[in-house]
Amino acid sequence: MKKIEEWGVGKNNRVKNLPNSTVFAPKRLVSVRKMRAEMKRKRIFFLCLVLPFYFLLLGAADLNEQLDIRINNGTQGESRNEADRLVRLGGQAQQNGLLDKAIPYWLKAITIYSEIGDLEAIGRTYDYVGLAYADLGLFREAEVALRKRLGVARANKDLPGQIFGLNNVGSLLLKRGNISGAKTTFNDALSIARATNSPAGIGLSLNNLGLVAANQRDYNQAIKRYEEALIYRGRASDPVGEANTYNNLGDAYRATDNFWETIKAYGSALRVARFAIDRPNQFRAIDGLVNTYNCAKNYTRTLDLLEERLKIARASENPYQELRSLRLLSQFYRQQGKNMEALMVQHQAICLAQELKETQAVAELLGELIETPVND
Repeated sequence: MKKIEEWGVGKNNRVKNLPNSTVFAPKRLVSVRKMRAEMKRKRIFFLCLVLPFYFLLLGAADLNEQLDIRINNGTQGESRNEADRLVRLGGQAQQNGLLDKAIPYWLKAITIYSEIGDLEAIGRTYDYVGLAYADLGLFREAEVALRKRLGVARANKDLPGQIFGLNNVGSLLLKRGNISGAKTTFNDALSIARATNSPAGIGLSLNNLGLVAANQRDYNQAIKRYEEALIYRGRASDPVGEANTYNNLGDAYRATDNFWETIKAYGSALRVARFAIDRPNQFRAIDGLVNTYNCAKNYTRTLDLLEERLKIARASENPYQELRSLRLLSQFYRQQGKNMEALMVQHQAICLAQELKETQAVAELLGELIETPVND
C-alpha cells in the first residue's frame, strides 16, 4: 500500500530545463516545491472527502464517521512508535483471551495512525478490531470495523487489502449465518486474488470457501477446497495460514469419520505450527488429536498430547491456556478412574483460576473436586 507521502510528485520526477540564471533558478525551485506541497495537501484533503462515500456505498451501519487523516505533524516517529506499542499490547491481551481489553488498545492506535496518515496501519488495525468484536459476538460493531477496513483499502486502491478485507467481511457474514452472502464475498476476494496472482490471497479465499462448504455439511467439497488452499499457502510461505487450513482439513475428515486422514491432517497442522511457533494452531491441533485418539481409545497417546499441551502453555507463559490444559487433564484422569491424579490436577487448576480471578471456573472446579472420589 502506498503511504500518503508517496501520493505527491515522485522523488524521481525532477524539474528539467530550468534556466541557468543564478537569480531565476532558486525562485523557480521554491515555486515548484510549493506546488508539490500544495498538491500533496489537496490529495490528502480529497481522500478525507471521499472516504465517507466509500463507507456509505459499502452499506454498513454508522459508516458516515469520517476517518480524520491529518498531514504529518512532525512527530510521526514518536507517534508511530506509540501506536505500534498499543497494537502489540492489544495483541498480547488477545493471546491471553482478553479481547475486551485488546480492543481499546487498538482503537487508540487507530486514532494515532489517523493523525499521521498511515492508511496501511489503519486498515490493518481495523482488521484486528473487527475480528475481535466478532469473536465477542458483537456483530454490529464488527461489521462497522471490517467495512471501514475494506473502505480504506478501496479508497487507497489497495488490492491486497481488498482481498483480505473481503475475506474478513465474509467471515463475519458466515458467523452470522449468512452463508450465501459469505460465499459471494469469498468468491469476490478469490477473483481479485487470481487476477493479481496473489498466492496468499488465493489460499485464504479457498480456505474460507472450504469453511462455507463445511458449514453446509458438504465435507467432500470442503476437503477439496482445503487441499487446493494448502498448495497456495505453501507457495505464499504462510505457515500460520497453512497450519490453520490443516486444522480445518482435520475437522472435515473427522466429520466424515476418516480416522487416518484426520490424524494426518491434525499432525501436519501441529508440525507446521511448531515450526512457526504458532501457539493457537498448536493448541487447536492438539485438541483435535486428543479428541480423535480418545474416541479411538488410544489413551496413551491422548495423555502424551495433554501433557504436551500443558507444557506449551507454561513455556509460552499463557495462564489461560494453562488453566484450560489443567482442566482437560483433570477430565481425562477422571474418565480413566485415576482419581488421585485428577485431584492433584484439580487443586492446581483451582489455585490458578483464583489467581486469574476466574470465579466461574473456580466454582466449576470446586464442584468437580467435590464429585471426585477420594479413593481410586
